[in-house]
Amino acid sequence: MAGPTQVKESVWGARAASLRVRRGTVDLSSARLRTLFSSVNALRGVLAYAFCMRFVLGFDGGGTKTDCVLMDESGAILARSQAGPSNPLRVGFGAAISSIREAAQQAIAQAALPEGATAAALCAGLAGAGPPESAEKIRALLASEFPESKVQVCTDLDLALAATGDGPVVVLLAGTGSFAVGQNTVSETARAGGYGSQIGDEGSAYDIGRRAVLTAMHENDRTGADSVLGQRLLRELGCADWSEVKARAQAASDEVFPRLFAVVATVADWVETSTETSAQTAARNAARGILRAAAFDLARLAENLAERLHLRGTQFDIAKTGGMIGRSKYLESQIDERLRNAFPQAEIGSLRVSPAEAAARMALRLLSGGDNAGH
Repeated sequence: MAGPTQVKESVWGARAASLRVRRGTVDLSSARLRTLFSSVNALRGVLAYAFCMRFVLGFDGGGTKTDCVLMDESGAILARSQAGPSNPLRVGFGAAISSIREAAQQAIAQAALPEGATAAALCAGLAGAGPPESAEKIRALLASEFPESKVQVCTDLDLALAATGDGPVVVLLAGTGSFAVGQNTVSETARAGGYGSQIGDEGSAYDIGRRAVLTAMHENDRTGADSVLGQRLLRELGCADWSEVKARAQAASDEVFPRLFAVVATVADWVETSTETSAQTAARNAARGILRAAAFDLARLAENLAERLHLRGTQFDIAKTGGMIGRSKYLESQIDERLRNAFPQAEIGSLRVSPAEAAARMALRLLSGGDNAGH
């Protein structure tokens, strides 16, 4: 069965083949258009302009990146893009809006829409948009940035639930931060975690990076030299020693700890060989210890939430999402093992659609009057 994008492209093809419009001496027939525009995206852009196509934008923003989906009124995805972080409580409101703007510009360019094209509606689901004052400030800034668009602002938790569909579910997010959100059979919703790096975010990329630095510093204290893991952490940060790491972390910890997750994930996934040194074995063991602790903390979020929603012992879905998911085979196996032990009847998988796509579909509902959110 053809998907939305295939159906959309066939519609464009039918229109291009059936229309002959003459403007001056330019013949906009199907053959001439194919000659003038070699790419499907370019053809779509010209036809979109001719038919006054309306489109929407959906944003999923966190402490590391902002994902964007550009969707037309039929629900077909025309472009996906990614920019920097947009959690206003971590990077500031100006930087958050800048990342959203960049993601929107990239998506519009990728879809080959005319210069100056503006979304009819947009929805931004952002980490850090939970406090009412934060959400209102972001909404006002977006309304100023996109004055011709209907605007909706929600949290990343709202997007996570919107991306699951109906039915009882627990969504476990492991990214720069960590949280779980879910609903039960009577549509009651609740959340667990998501308290921020200063209080919680257990098992998150931030937490893993912090634990890795502490582990490496303790090893340096014990031996007077840096371990293999410690050397790789310093190299990733471009720091000469731990005093420099400490100074950078005190000035901007969000720019230090989350990026170190990739180092820990890589070392933990090292395959044992007959030629590896004892130092390499120790590094892998240390990295795996850090990820085991993270998996325990993440599973505990899901357990706490399932308890509150009275899901334990029932059949429900567990959806994993976030920037850490799919980055380490070892971490993934540890999370799944703990979740299966705690919830043997649950189905463990991923979100049905990406959070950014869920945001774009929420923006579509704005066009049909299905939501009161506006400027």
